[in-house]
Amino acid sequence: MVREMPESDSKLLIVGAGGFGRTVAETVLAQGHYELVGFLDDGKPAGETVFGVPVLGDTGELGRGTLPAASAVVAIGNNVVRARLCEALRARGARLINVIHERACVSPSALLGEGVVIMGGAVLGTEARLGHGVIVNSGATVDHHAVVDDFGHIGAGSALAGGARVGARAWLRAGCVLGYGSDVEADQILPPGTVLGE
Repeated sequence: MVREMPESDSKLLIVGAGGFGRTVAETVLAQGHYELVGFLDDGKPAGETVFGVPVLGDTGELGRGTLPAASAVVAIGNNVVRARLCEALRARGARLINVIHERACVSPSALLGEGVVIMGGAVLGTEARLGHGVIVNSGATVDHHAVVDDFGHIGAGSALAGGARVGARAWLRAGCVLGYGSDVEADQILPPGTVLGE
């Protein structure tokens, strides 16, 4: 389980400065545990700012020079891209941190990988398990003993009942529901409002 609190002077890099990146940044800034030193983003020019924090360049910077921070989080919704960038950061020796919104409810018995993001209003139940790089978006529920494998994405307002499983890189878009023990295979993308199982 990775849920350690950082030192107050820890520096953090966020990869992704789009809508989701801004949401993650807002959470990081509100909590004040990290010094947010900048973003990397392929769609914004270097020098642009987000909440007063600069975009330092594109994601190609991960292969060049020295990283500006020892800790990082990838705040990009695309599961395949997020997986690739997390691996690039690991290869550079960066520590992938978890960002958990203060209004999320996370069971003390839940197990979390590295680079996990859990947004406001989300619920993570007893002995639920999240792999590396998982996103549990606003208002989503991952109930007791449910599993989300590496780089899975649980969209806003989606719900996994007890024992449900979401495979690696699968994406439940907004408002999906998985009944008890339901299974979504790796790399599947469920349209908004999909209901599986009972």
